[in-house]
Amino acid sequence: MRDSLYTPPVPLSKLVEIESVLGEAIRGKPEVLRLSLACLLARGHLLIEDVPGVGKTTLAQALARSVDSSFHRLQFTSDMLPSDVLGVTIYNAHAEDFEFKPGPVFTHFLLADEINRATPKTQSALLEAMNERQVTIDGRSWPLAQPFMVIATQNPVEHHGTYPLPESQLDRFLMRIRIGYPDEAAERQILRHSAEPGLDKIHAVISSEDLLHLQETVGHVAVDEALVDYMLAIVKRTREHEALAMGVSPRGAQALFRASQALAAVEGRDYVTPDDVKRMVVPVFAHRVLLSTRAAAGQRWAGAAEKILEEILTLVDVPL
Repeated sequence: MRDSLYTPPVPLSKLVEIESVLGEAIRGKPEVLRLSLACLLARGHLLIEDVPGVGKTTLAQALARSVDSSFHRLQFTSDMLPSDVLGVTIYNAHAEDFEFKPGPVFTHFLLADEINRATPKTQSALLEAMNERQVTIDGRSWPLAQPFMVIATQNPVEHHGTYPLPESQLDRFLMRIRIGYPDEAAERQILRHSAEPGLDKIHAVISSEDLLHLQETVGHVAVDEALVDYMLAIVKRTREHEALAMGVSPRGAQALFRASQALAAVEGRDYVTPDDVKRMVVPVFAHRVLLSTRAAAGQRWAGAAEKILEEILTLVDVPL
């Protein structure tokens, strides 16, 4: 980083170590790993949407294991109840009082595997946890551990027995990413090393306390006023585009601002560049916009919103 008034208490070289460790689990996807790391640094939640077998769960577990912290995995199903996620209050006969038994959400990293298989009632149980970092049970609020991150996966192709996430739930995720198929060289490496233990090689690189310090660093990354104007111009275009029935909200604009700062920090800079903003527009905005009826007609699951956002980026002048 260049000279700054703020000196981070934890060396940013730790981020390079984390990225290297993640590369042992997910091969040939450096941009996916960098975006995931930026999401973590920005205190965001991550939605990984892709076809089966490309490493969604592996990426989530590897990201959690790279931090010395607690981790819970929940396999979401249609019969899951909110209490299976949040916990339940039961009567303790010995103490003659009600006792709260915390659920899996009381952890640093929660993997919500196939989140769209759960009913809307169970999905909504995560709303308060993701937005306010707390859970309210029987009128009492319980704070969650810090740092806290939800990493959710879903298969966008198979819709049998699924409940699509509503806009309010999608908005809680800072980013939505897709891993995609590896290129031939990376897939060759995957085949060659398929007999070796994958996640067993992932080790903790940083403590949860140090991660909190690094997350604080993100707020000190400088954003020039011209870049703020650039972000607002992109947001405005999403609200005016004829193919979009719903553009990006102010919360989405805040998410782009924070994610751009985090990416700059991951890149080893204490200032945001136009390229940081451009790289973050699709993962931060694609799940927040709603296609118009005409635009959605005949579109497949992948790429419609992304293509519109990429088009918008070509229409907005980049600050010099």
